[in-house]
Amino acid sequence: MATAALVGRPNVGKSTLFNRLTQQRAALVADVPGLTRDRRYGRIDDGRITLIDTGGLHGDDPFAGVLAQQVELALDEADLVLWVVDARDGVLADDEDIAAMLRRRGLPTLLVINKIDGLAEADVIAEFAGLAFAESALVSASQGRGMATFGEQLRDLLAPQLAAEAEARAAEDADADDADDVNAPGERIAVALIGRPNVGKSTLTNRLLGEERQVVFDAPGTTRDAIDIPMTRGAQRYLLIDTAGVRRKGRTEGIVEKFSVVKTLDAIERAQVILLVIDASEGLVEQDLHLLGYALDAGRGIALCVNKWDAVAGDERAAVLREIDRRLGFAGWIPVAPISAQKGTGVGKLWGLVRRIHRGGALQASSRQLTTLLENMVTAHGPPSVRGRPIKLRFAHPSASYPPTITVHGNQTASVPDSYMRFLENGYRNALKIFGNPVRIRFKTGDNPYAGRSNALSDRQKRRRGRMIEHRKKRDKQRRKSRR
Repeated sequence: MATAALVGRPNVGKSTLFNRLTQQRAALVADVPGLTRDRRYGRIDDGRITLIDTGGLHGDDPFAGVLAQQVELALDEADLVLWVVDARDGVLADDEDIAAMLRRRGLPTLLVINKIDGLAEADVIAEFAGLAFAESALVSASQGRGMATFGEQLRDLLAPQLAAEAEARAAEDADADDADDVNAPGERIAVALIGRPNVGKSTLTNRLLGEERQVVFDAPGTTRDAIDIPMTRGAQRYLLIDTAGVRRKGRTEGIVEKFSVVKTLDAIERAQVILLVIDASEGLVEQDLHLLGYALDAGRGIALCVNKWDAVAGDERAAVLREIDRRLGFAGWIPVAPISAQKGTGVGKLWGLVRRIHRGGALQASSRQLTTLLENMVTAHGPPSVRGRPIKLRFAHPSASYPPTITVHGNQTASVPDSYMRFLENGYRNALKIFGNPVRIRFKTGDNPYAGRSNALSDRQKRRRGRMIEHRKKRDKQRRKSRR
């Protein structure tokens, strides 16, 4: 597939341009240098072109070395370099260094002069002419100015790759038409890795991918954005989402970290399976439980990955697992997987765990089966009475998957205590073998069909009612006379 990589100094607008081209807000954007650190991929031009966003080169950032490595990897994949510069800053020394690096690479390069708002185009062109790149484009990524012309230039420069791709797709389609056993691709499983800073989420992502895709640095807050990474393993498609570490609310600093938390919460909503990564040497701490609460509220399948397991002494491991089990007592159905992302220990087993959790999120049970299970549970342990009246649960039916949701009908269901609802949840989970997923019970009280309606009296009833009224009037009249 035709591939273009966005490169340049920090804060020249690469991520803003990425969002403008992909027509979404995938990349985190703020007026902060060095915001982007990991490679981000997107599709443009009806999916024919892959676009790679990269971190800033030559910035004042402790991650400068690893960011340069990420840019090098992006350039290895690229057919075209989109070198983004800042029209307001003009040509800086770092731009000269980047120009020299790109000339050594010998890749086709389009110089994208961004932030031209309010500037004379002739002056801008003259300022950057000394860089001696034949192809250039004047744009304002934030305002959309010059984007149509820029898009045409992009397609023209990638025309050979686009033509080759079209031929390859046509050949694949012909082969598919001739094949007898072609199957449609299965459902993609979205997996989000969440956790506190510096617990090893990006290291685990790289280990799962088998490549150094995410920036890994021995410092909290290395990952700042939620990065979507499509991949295929065997016949199964996945979407891995590496997220920024989330600290306690009172310790978040600055707008960037706050937006990173928002992106992490959005990733939880988009995922079907959550891998909550914790540090084995620290155990399951309060902030881990807060993140677990977000995942539970979203109704996602969950596994607890106890990372850095190799750092825990052998005789201490049993105690660590016992403490985790104790703190997970309210959600004992969550599977626990001790791993070492750095060494790869136990990581391979996560794929089977993810697929099993994903299968568990699909509720495959009939109304008859759910009702029979409900009757068995009520017989074994009935719900309590409310003000002397028993709660009656009559039948159940499936409502949704991801999370498995069951609707139970009866009377006085609003008075069912939480403890009994958990009894039903656990009963259904065990009977239906729902693995690694919360089970949600929705109660519905049957409406009285005669509520608000008065019975229509027959003619005989009306005559009888009239006689009773006359009789009472005569009786009351006689009583008043007798009192006188």
